[in-house]
Amino acid sequence: MTAGEAVVECMKIENVTRAFTVPGESFLAVLDALEGQESIELIVNRHEGGAGFMAEGYARSTGKVGVAMATRGVGAANISIAVHTAFQDSTPMVVFLGQVKREFLGREGFQEVNFDHNFNEIAKWTTEIRDSHRVPELVQKAFRVAQTGRPGPVIVSLPEDMLTETTTMNFGPPTSIPAPAPSTIEVETFQRLFGAAKKPIVIAGGGVSSSEGELALRRFVEKFKLPLVAGFRRQGIIDNDHEAYIGHMALPAAPTLVDHFKEADLVIAIGTRLSEATSQDYTLLHWDQTLIHIDIDESTIGKVYPPDLGIVSHAVNALQAFTDVVVERDWSDWQKVCRKSHSELMAVEKDDSIYSHVMETLNEELDPNAVITCDAGNFATWLHNQLVIKDSHLFLGPTNGAMGYGIPSAIGAKIAEPHRTVVSFNGDGGGMMTIQEIETSVRHKAPIIILLFDNQNYGTIRMHQEMYYPDKVIGTALGEVDFAKVAEGMGAIGMEVKSKDEFLPAFQKAIQQDRTVLIDIKCFEENYVANRKTYEDVKGSKV
Repeated sequence: MTAGEAVVECMKIENVTRAFTVPGESFLAVLDALEGQESIELIVNRHEGGAGFMAEGYARSTGKVGVAMATRGVGAANISIAVHTAFQDSTPMVVFLGQVKREFLGREGFQEVNFDHNFNEIAKWTTEIRDSHRVPELVQKAFRVAQTGRPGPVIVSLPEDMLTETTTMNFGPPTSIPAPAPSTIEVETFQRLFGAAKKPIVIAGGGVSSSEGELALRRFVEKFKLPLVAGFRRQGIIDNDHEAYIGHMALPAAPTLVDHFKEADLVIAIGTRLSEATSQDYTLLHWDQTLIHIDIDESTIGKVYPPDLGIVSHAVNALQAFTDVVVERDWSDWQKVCRKSHSELMAVEKDDSIYSHVMETLNEELDPNAVITCDAGNFATWLHNQLVIKDSHLFLGPTNGAMGYGIPSAIGAKIAEPHRTVVSFNGDGGGMMTIQEIETSVRHKAPIIILLFDNQNYGTIRMHQEMYYPDKVIGTALGEVDFAKVAEGMGAIGMEVKSKDEFLPAFQKAIQQDRTVLIDIKCFEENYVANRKTYEDVKGSKV
């Protein structure tokens, strides 16, 4: 078979059923191999960044590898934001990039880029296949690397002329994912440190979700009555109404949550890399605290904080082992103190903004089985602080704060979960970056609901300008766009909400539709710039 056909055969062996792409002439042989077969659906996008975000959202929704394809340097540049997102979110992806002919390499050929150098910092592994007979070996390795250890994106460069060569191919078995468990001595050490703790606290991140460890996590905190904190944008790890849940390390986190975290004498960090956001600019832990850090990736442990006990383990295996330890006590009083602070924070009177009204309405109206995607923007401060994520929800938000994520990731999630309602939260800044993918959702019959908070500003940057350079605003104002008509022009349904009382009927109408709906929520005149904070509140606060 040809090398292009071998690439597709590897996808089939790895149980790939969808691939996302903006087509390019450099990988026509792969596209030709996809034509006529029925096991892999090709999703054709409007922008490579949209294809990458869609593959990332699809991967996070299914737990399978997301596959995207783009052409040469220009397509690679466009898809790179999604590669970076997948890297920081630990999302398994394989990105195939068409490359110039082998004889042109190193001559600065048309659209040529050295992908190994270009993606070295934001991909888990990169490879360029120059020998056609090695396609099965290297493509199957790409799928294995993407899924094992800490998951992440892999780049596979495919020289155009290599793909048309015909040779004998030898394929291996599909990827088998190792699931390491704590050793006996590690469990014993855990038991000793855990049993001595007066105020233990658990912080969990994406490693719990990627290992499907939510149930094991819940059983652990329930048995010992432990307070549980979610890492940045990981608040979907447990029902937010659960007695153990005490909040999420947002930017910034609630002061009471940070205070309780610093009160803890033992921190159990599982499936989190304790990133800049989660660790509140690397200030969250102090030297007097005992740290037990569990992660699937040995290089993550100790990267930010040196642990007293570091365990390389699959999250589920670690949590099951910890749940089985014998400790003749629980920490229900400590949990109640922490939960009370969170409950009081949620009960605080909300500001009178349209943002708060939307979140309050959705807490009543949102399908309990919905998928929620979140773009980057100041609207997210209301989502993080007020929207209650339920056990049955799936929450997807980029931990790298990538703008343009919300719409395409929602479409990817809808393709993965066609029977679930998918709601995407966006600002007008981020939404406009990938709004063209609405047409993709219409063409592929993947209807989503887009909530677009339209304040005609790069609001987060404007807020920081007021904080650090009060009254010196530059480069953050945006023009007026009729987003409802933009959506209608691509075959979707457009609605406009100008006041609070218009939102509920608009949303109720949206959930009845079988087409993508965009609700343009006008908030240009809204004085609030973040949850319970106006521009005057933040002005000069960092000077």
